Order: sequence, then C-alpha cells, then structure tokens
Amino acid sequence: MRFNVILRYVGMVILLNAVFMFLSAGISYMNHMDTAFYPLLLSGVLTSVLGIFPLIFVEKSDQIYTKEGYVIVTGAWLVACLVGTFPYLLWGGEFDLSTAWFESVSGYTTTGATALSDVEALPRGMLFWRASTHWLGGVGVVMFALVVLPTLGRTKMTLSSVELSVLAKDNYKYRAQKIVHILLFVYVGITFVETILLKIAGTTWFDAVTTSFSTVATGGFSNYNSSIAHYNNIWIEMIIIFFMVLSGLHFGLIYATFSGKSNNIFRSEVARFYLYSILIGGFAIAISLWTSGTYPSLLSSMRYAYFQAAALISTTGFATADTNLWTSFAIIVLIWLMMQCGCAGSTSGGIKSDRVWLAMKVLRARILQQQHPNAIIRIKLNNVMQDNALVNFAMLFIVAYLVLILVGTIIVTAAGVDLMTGFSLITTCIGNVGPGFGSVGSMDNYAHFSPFVKSFSTLFMLLGRLEIFGLIQLFLIKWWK
Repeated sequence: MRFNVILRYVGMVILLNAVFMFLSAGISYMNHMDTAFYPLLLSGVLTSVLGIFPLIFVEKSDQIYTKEGYVIVTGAWLVACLVGTFPYLLWGGEFDLSTAWFESVSGYTTTGATALSDVEALPRGMLFWRASTHWLGGVGVVMFALVVLPTLGRTKMTLSSVELSVLAKDNYKYRAQKIVHILLFVYVGITFVETILLKIAGTTWFDAVTTSFSTVATGGFSNYNSSIAHYNNIWIEMIIIFFMVLSGLHFGLIYATFSGKSNNIFRSEVARFYLYSILIGGFAIAISLWTSGTYPSLLSSMRYAYFQAAALISTTGFATADTNLWTSFAIIVLIWLMMQCGCAGSTSGGIKSDRVWLAMKVLRARILQQQHPNAIIRIKLNNVMQDNALVNFAMLFIVAYLVLILVGTIIVTAAGVDLMTGFSLITTCIGNVGPGFGSVGSMDNYAHFSPFVKSFSTLFMLLGRLEIFGLIQLFLIKWWK
C-alpha cells in the first residue's frame, strides 16, 4: 500500500471541492458580499493548499492497485466531508463542531437531513455551498474528479471500477472511461433541464439551481425550513416529482433510452419494479389518507401521497406535508419505500430496488426448489443469468443492512431517543433518505439531538453511501498489507 500515491489522488479530489468553495464565494459576492463571503473564500484557499501539497511533493504514478483504489475512494469521501466543514465552522451561527460535521456529511452523502433549526438564517453563499455538497456527492466526488482529470489513463479505469458497484455496472456496456462520461453527461443534463423548468414554474434562478442540485443528487437540502411546502405550487411539485423519480433510475438506462438503445428503461424489469412500487405505494397511501379524512379529496390526497412516496423511495427527502400526522398504514408504506429505494447506478441510496427484486427471485427459486428438489433453477435479472457469487453478495448486503439498522436503533435508544424516532433515524441515515418519523419527521430537524447522536448518525450516512463494505474494509488492518 503506497500511502504517498493515495495522498496524491485524494489531493486532486480536495482541489475539486475548493473550486466549488470559490464558486460559492462568487455567489456570496454577487449578493452584496453577504456574511458567507470571507468564510467561503478563506475555506477555498485553505482547501486548495491542502490539495496542492500532495501534488507538489508526490511523484505521479501511472498505475494504482485495486486496494489503493478502494482507499482512495473511501479516503476521498471522508476528506471531502472534513474539508466541507470549513465554511460552516468559519461562518459560525448555529454551527459547532458536531453540527458542522453532521451538515457536511449529510450533504456529501446526499442524506439531506439538517442539524439546523433555522435554515433560512443562512446567507445565499452558504446555501449554495450546502447545495453544492449534494451535487458533488450525488454522482460521487471521485467521479467528478475523473471527468476533470483526463490524463489519469489506467488509473481512471481502476477508480471508476471501485466507485461503481457490481449491480450498477450491469447496465453499462461500455469501457470505464465511457461510463464516467455518460454518468456526468446525464447528471449535468438532468440538472440543467430541471433548473429551466423550475424557473418557468415560478422559482427564482437561485432556488431553481439549488433545488435542482438537491433533486438530481437525490439529496433534499432546501433553502426553506418548510422544504418544498414553502412554494405551495402544484407545478413546482410535479416537476420535482418527475426529476426525483428520474434520478432514482439507473443513469445508464436513462442514457440508453434517450439514445435509442435496446437496453432501456422500458425493457428493464428492475426499472419497472421501481416505477410500479411508486405507483402502487403512492396510490395505497392516497387511499388511506382520503378514507381517514386527512385530506378532503382523493386528488389532494394523491398530490401529497405521490410527492412523499417519490421523495422517500428516491431518497431525495423533500417534503410538502408533515407525515407524522398521517395514518399508521401510510407511515408503514413510506418506511418500506425508504428501505427499498431507487436503482443501482442512480444517485439513490438504500438497499436498492435491484437487490429487493433479486431477493424476491431468490425466494421464489427457493420455493420452487422445495417443490421440485431435482430441478436446476437459474436466477435471471433482465434476462441475464446471475452469477451465484453476485446473488450471495446481494443477500449478504441485505442481511448486513438490516442488522446494522437493529444495532443502530439499540444504541440511539440507549442514548435516550424514543423507539420510533430512533428506528427511523437510523433507517433514514443508512438509506441516505433524510426525513424519518417521530422527532425527525418531514418538517423537523436534528438540531435537538446530542453531539453523540448526531455524530453516530453520520457514521450510518457514510456506511450507506459507501454501501457498508466500502467503509468497513478501510478499518481491516490486515487487508492493507
């Protein structure tokens, strides 16, 4: 393990963060040099120095090994979260060390939970930086670095392979370098289109850009304490619903659909399962809300139900209603959606629809095997035979995911958090969803928690974003040799 090489490539990612700090300082300058200008400018300078030093003193390496690639990817996420606290700490306000770390990790992991009691007190420069952490983290800080560093060659192939999960790679039929460009092309393109549509629907340019950053990254940071409910505009909500759902789909399938390829959204059984989950889940919630009298009509029930269903399954976490006031049936359906989440290869977190659908196929195969002991039953996904190792790893991931939720819930409830809040807090953090239930509901925040609970929550955000094993293996010392 060559730590000097690791530092060099992590330094490149740090520099990318510095660029967005300077950009945020520019936004602050254009808004009459609001109070975020100097904190952002100083943070950009400090981050630039930290990123440049490894590039100066460490020689370039033409090749990195797979283990080094894993450490670079995981290290880049952790260091990005660390430097992301600089603007918050220098600005002050509500930000102490635990709050700044929570907000930074929540931003980069696209969880979207906030530890601030008054988001609207932030100046525009800081709001833009906050949204930028979502946009950088959405498709992956390493992926952004790869597209702006075309000279990496074989290193680019190694890092992109490490950054993408096996399930995500399945719908890409291109070389690693092409995959990186497809990801960024779709990501930037969707962001641009949503920004234009939101502006047409009635938002300001600033809100359109920052909301698009959060939507396409499936993050959920909003410029307002009441989230999207602030606008009370059905057209804005419909635009955001569409892009939340779209951002939860595999980006390779989105590219293939618009470029006329055969392996598109309409032929993917996983994509269909994801879309049907939203349609059926949202309708079931709407019926429950309507019959219980929560909303006066079926149409208004569907308006709020489908927004929250799309927000939680895509792990965006925006809100137009206080879901704590909804029926128990509606809440349990939302909990299911926030555990299943979007597709592999998207900016969504959670277990992923791919693994849930695969688990259903494994269950069906097991039942058939019991009925026909001598039969040879193969598991297919999108008409492709699945390797046993991939199937076993997917099942292991689901088990590990559920065990971590159990362990996390036990720990936070031991720290004094009530059961519903504790369970949904851990579930929403490891799924990178944002809002939960209880005192972390869709219209609440994490400001009232102790520094321990906030810091512990960030551990689960990172576990979810790095798909559990990506973070765990960093601490297996024998693996480093």
